[in-house]
Order: sequence, then C-alpha cells, then structure tokens
Amino acid sequence: MRRDRIAIIGGGPAGLAAAETLSAAGHGVTVYEAMPTLGRKFLLAGKSGLNITHSEDYPSFVSRFGDAAGRLRSALDAFTPEDVKAWAEGLGIETFVGSSGRVFPTVMKASPLLRAWRGRLEDQGVSILTRHRWIGFAGDGLVFRTPEGETVVDCDAALLALGGASWPRLGSDAAWTGWLREKGVTVRDFRPANCGFDVAWSPAFVERFAGSPIKSVVASSDAGSVPGEFVVTGAGIEGSLVYAHAAALRDRLEREGTAVLTLDLAPGRTSERLARDLGRQDIKASFSTRLRKGAGIGGVKAALLRQLVPEDDRKDAARLARRIKTLALPLVAPRPIAEVISSAGGVAWEGVDDAYMLKALPGIFVAGEMLDWEAPTGGYLLTACLATGRAAARGIEAWLRR
Repeated sequence: MRRDRIAIIGGGPAGLAAAETLSAAGHGVTVYEAMPTLGRKFLLAGKSGLNITHSEDYPSFVSRFGDAAGRLRSALDAFTPEDVKAWAEGLGIETFVGSSGRVFPTVMKASPLLRAWRGRLEDQGVSILTRHRWIGFAGDGLVFRTPEGETVVDCDAALLALGGASWPRLGSDAAWTGWLREKGVTVRDFRPANCGFDVAWSPAFVERFAGSPIKSVVASSDAGSVPGEFVVTGAGIEGSLVYAHAAALRDRLEREGTAVLTLDLAPGRTSERLARDLGRQDIKASFSTRLRKGAGIGGVKAALLRQLVPEDDRKDAARLARRIKTLALPLVAPRPIAEVISSAGGVAWEGVDDAYMLKALPGIFVAGEMLDWEAPTGGYLLTACLATGRAAARGIEAWLRR
C-alpha cells in the first residue's frame, strides 16, 4: 500500500481529526506538536465540562458561523453534530444533551476522550512528535525547533493546524502569521472573540461585588436580545450571556469607539407595572428600600442601578422603571486576546481553495482556528475544528492523487 509522507503541524482537534482521516486511509502521517503534550487548549476547555457540539436543528447550527457559514458549509455537512456524537461514542465516550442543548460526554472531562483518540491514532500508525515547534520554511522544507536542535522536514503535503491567538500559553501564539505573510498569504489580524469586556466600575462597587453573578436578565445589542446571566469581575463583565454578544459589541467598539450592553433587570415585569409599583413607594424612603419593595430588586442589581442611573432618574418612578428595563452598561474594551476563549481573524478565505489548500503554497493546507471564522461557545468551535480538519484531509488526499 502506498504511504505518503504527510506532516500535520499542530496537535489540537483540527490536526488530530486530519491525522485520523488520513491514517485510516493508509497514508503515512506525522503530527508535530510544539507543546509537551497534545491538545492542551482542548484539555483546559474541558476542565469544567467538555462541550463537544450542539443539538439544535442543523440550519440554526450552521447559521451560528455568521459570514463564514457559506465557506464552512461543505465541511460541516460532511461532519455534522450527529457525526460528532457518533465519533465520540465510537471512541467509547457516551454523550448526553444538557438542558441548554449543548452536548457533553457523560464523563464531562476532555482527558478520557483525548486518551482514546490518541490510542486510535497510534493504532492507525500515526507518529506523534511533541516539543517540535514549527518555525518557518527553508526552501521547500518545513523547519522545526526540537530538543535536539533545528531540523528540516520534507513532505508530500502538509496541514497547518496551529490554532488562533487565544490562550497563547497553551501553544496557539499566532507566531506563524509572519511566515505565511512572507509567502504571500493574506492573514487578517486576530481579535478577541467570546470575550469579556472592561467596564469603568467604581472602586467601591468592585470591592463589594466582584465575583457576583447578575441573574435573570435579558441582554441586548446588535446581536439581538438574549436571556441569561453574567458575572461582575474586577475589570468588567464575563460569562456566557456576555459572550453571546461579544462579536457585535467588539465590532461596534472598533467602528465607533463606544458600545453599550442594554440590560432588562426585570424581564417578568413591564415598564408600566414597574412605574406603578415604584410610584406607590414613599419618596422619603431610601433608594434600596424603594427598589426592593417596588421592583423586587436588591443586591448587585440595585448596586448596578446606583452605579449607572443619575440621581434625578432614581427619584422619578417612570424614569427609574425605564432604566430598569433598558439599563445601558457602557463598555470600555474587550478583554485581552491572551485570556479569551477564542479569536476572530486568521487566514483569509480568498487565499484558500475549496479543498482547504493555500493558493499561494500548493501542497500546504490549513484547518481549524487558523482560518478567519468565529462562532459562539456551545460546541460550535470544536465541531468546526473537527470538520475542517477532515475536509483538509480529503483535500490532501485529492492533491496526492494528482
């Protein structure tokens, strides 16, 4: 059987998915990973519960990828959320659907799945070399820094699956952008995605409420209105509800320099009812007492209103009711990309053909978060990494047949 020399650079989900596909077809595959172990970001993401995909209807699932949905569609069609579940179960990892529609392994952790996956790869003959950091090109070869020094690797085809720019301490440091740009590949600058935001809290608010959850709210932005909760931090705000609006808020900050997240602190009451109930309160009572008795609001929500609502509006029942229903939370900036869940930006789609090969570098393919797409949390990120890794593997097979 013919065994082609294929280099997979990056031992995360996209690279391992490609290695699995290619080795199953009988190709000789070597995975080069810069870190001491495979899947460092994958393991960290799964510490609090590995979210492998989402159970919502497929058209809605695909729509979560925004502007990149059209380019990703063929890869996702070939490896759907149902395929992700079947793949995990084929590795001996049972799954279940949580109340949010997210799909988890019953063991909840990433490490059992990664161990089973690595075992399958080794059984299929994949060679895995850790502490091999790619540092660029040398002629037609790929240069790696290893514990024994630099080495140049020649191969028949290579896949770059080096991740984006978030959590660089786990290996995805985007150092590769310069080497590809030198070769004529267009790379969009990386930006934070699924991120928290800085807020100009007062010191007293931070001292008392940092770490407090703000529950049962509806948050609105250019992304629409979403119910949920988020957390106050010393720097600003974090949490799944914030991440749902992150791309829209980040883009508005970039365009206009300002952005607000609009909060409904009392989703179960209309503004009219709040105004009526607040209007019945003794105006001489404290603000906290009027909020508690008239709106059922206390704790961190009351402090948030005190932080953001002018004194005159606090005294007027109708204006206070409107503020409770449409509280504008001004944002200063996204959190630094080094600490966010994922990144937007990367290799521009116009430089990638339908087989996931770089047009400027025949025989070099790309997959995963290196590409210019973003998606919300909830299993979308991992599914697309797995799907694009497999799609690039099919592209490599077609290239080798040529």
